[in-house]
Amino acid sequence: MQLHDLRQRLRALGAKPAHEQRLLRQWANALPQQAGKRRLEDWLPQSLRDALPALNDELAGLVRLQSEHPGEDGSARLLLALADGQTIEAVLLPRDGLCVSSQVGCAVGCLFCMTGREGLLRQVGSAEIVAQVALARTMRPVKKVVFMGMGEPAHNLENVMAAIELLGTAGNIGHKNLVFSTVGDTRVFERLPHGPVKPALALSLHTTRAALRERLLPRAPRLSPDELVDSAEAYARTTGYPVQVQWTLIEGVNDGDDEVEGIVRLLAGKYMVLNLIPYNRVDGLDFQRPSWDRAAAMARTLHRQGVLTKLRHSAGQDVEGGCGQLRARSTVESVVVLRRGV
Repeated sequence: MQLHDLRQRLRALGAKPAHEQRLLRQWANALPQQAGKRRLEDWLPQSLRDALPALNDELAGLVRLQSEHPGEDGSARLLLALADGQTIEAVLLPRDGLCVSSQVGCAVGCLFCMTGREGLLRQVGSAEIVAQVALARTMRPVKKVVFMGMGEPAHNLENVMAAIELLGTAGNIGHKNLVFSTVGDTRVFERLPHGPVKPALALSLHTTRAALRERLLPRAPRLSPDELVDSAEAYARTTGYPVQVQWTLIEGVNDGDDEVEGIVRLLAGKYMVLNLIPYNRVDGLDFQRPSWDRAAAMARTLHRQGVLTKLRHSAGQDVEGGCGQLRARSTVESVVVLRRGV
């Protein structure tokens, strides 16, 4: 379901703009429709009241919790079932954050990512994106939403921007607390400055070497690291939110002194924060996570040389919940069950 379809249905049922906005706000914030002193019959037309039970069931069925995997860090990886039987992942983050998925699978094909191994299966609809937030809010408060789950948001731009607009208005989330993550796409840099809600930007860079980036991210747009950084910083200057540069730190691949020098050249003095995220191990892939001491030393060196650097844990390390891993395990388990005839 798309948000524009939902709005049209509400209007067809007799909803005025105020009715539509209130119902969307209640849904996105997981609020009861009978909240407050006013009863439904006091403010909704009869045709809309009659249709609400079935509509509420349909909204609840957009995204259902299939399994929850709490981590020791206060996070929780969620495997979510969509109405058509496909699954996606979301992550409840510490400090009231939520990571959502924008696609089932991903077309970028990052070599170190489980999601990229299965390719793109389908887009996640704008209403399905908001539904991830609505479901999470039944479990704990959500004050920040990051589009860093399964999929490349730039490849589902219309749906992601529609969801961001609703979350930044009726969804009651501050614009700088909506974080659009991308591997780099010219459409992102063209579109984001003109939206009614301007999210913060996260740039998945991972290396300063163009040739290595092409190998690690084989189907990302062929923009050089310099071009990506320049475009991202230009957007950051228009919003007043620094760019979050995402760097998955892989032992022997992008943790060497040559990369430290490249990062300093590329990012020193820029309106950006570098997030070093040690690799979350994926079964079947040869990439390794560097030692914490090595990662910490790299972060200290960069910080001393003028690059604001944060060394981060990937949420849910202890449950092996890297992006796409829960879905992959669930798919394998389903195939095993079918083969056994259970």
